Amino acid sequence: MSLYFEELDFRPTPMGVLSLRRRRLLTTGADVYEIKLGDEFLMSSAFTVAEIALARIGLAALERGDLDVVVGGLGLGYTAQAALEDSRVRSLIVVDALAEVIEWHQQGLLPLGKQLTGDPRCRFVNGDFFAMSPSAEGFDQSTPSRRFDAVLVDIDHSPSALLHPRHAALYTPAGLKALARHLHSGGVFALWSNEPPDDEFRMVLAGAFATSAAHVVTFDNPLQHRDASNTIYIGVKAAQPAGSAAEQPL
Repeated sequence: MSLYFEELDFRPTPMGVLSLRRRRLLTTGADVYEIKLGDEFLMSSAFTVAEIALARIGLAALERGDLDVVVGGLGLGYTAQAALEDSRVRSLIVVDALAEVIEWHQQGLLPLGKQLTGDPRCRFVNGDFFAMSPSAEGFDQSTPSRRFDAVLVDIDHSPSALLHPRHAALYTPAGLKALARHLHSGGVFALWSNEPPDDEFRMVLAGAFATSAAHVVTFDNPLQHRDASNTIYIGVKAAQPAGSAAEQPL
């Protein structure tokens, strides 16, 4: 393989052919890691500002410590890393449907792999986030019905541009209310989107959470010589007095 391009792994999966590649930018000499599913780019280390902002904006909405957090979608690990940089986070579960992506981190094929796997607060779970979200058991297989302070999600391209049609249920009023049952009172749901704020989804989000917002994150795109932007949606569950019915197990 050329110094400037290397395919690090190539795996057939039920969702299609998954590949991990590294290429060197001629302009800067920096290595860029990319994950593709078939011909579609899932993620690139060339653009990580919004993935990091997902964790920072989501956790900034919480005014308490000892946070238990779920990240839906491991990817290259930038959202998980940003969450762990918050000293208030005491535990992090990262759910990903692709065992291959988890293995790439565990094998050190990705730049953040050793950092994430070496942090005792962080645990990877190979599972279907979209099946876990509406279930009574929730996101922690070892502690069914466990509640969390924040659920941060970066899987689909947007609430309307999905990797699989069955993901659509999450972005409905019923789907978001089911997810909210896995949050403590005052807990936060945060969602990354590659598209501008969507008024229809903002109405759905507002109907499922006590407060909600859409944050536009802008960053430089040197490939197109212009600024680009993503959206971070935030939903905050209503706060309830400790010991109230809202805090009882599912």
